[in-house]
Amino acid sequence: MTQKEERDVEKIYSTKDFVAKLRRLADALEAGEAFSIQVAGERIYIPASASISIEHERSDSSEEVEFQLKWDLRKAEDEEQEGGEEQADEEEQEDNEE
Repeated sequence: MTQKEERDVEKIYSTKDFVAKLRRLADALEAGEAFSIQVAGERIYIPASASISIEHERSDSSEEVEFQLKWDLRKAEDEEQEGGEEQADEEEQEDNEE
């Protein structure tokens, strides 16, 4: 397994770009397929087996809702090797938008 550097980034997207990413994610989840997305210059591969949760946080001055996907890195690596190039066209278009 390849060791990856720890990372914690947040990227702001336009509503149009965010909706397009959510739509691709929803389509992949509904079809039981893996999903990949580029965030702040790094390609992230999310296996179909990822667990999904919604988190809500509130403080005195703000509120936040996060849609979270979590997965085991070893399982993701195995699924990525099996998955091949199935999303290459969509990913290439997304790379050009980053």
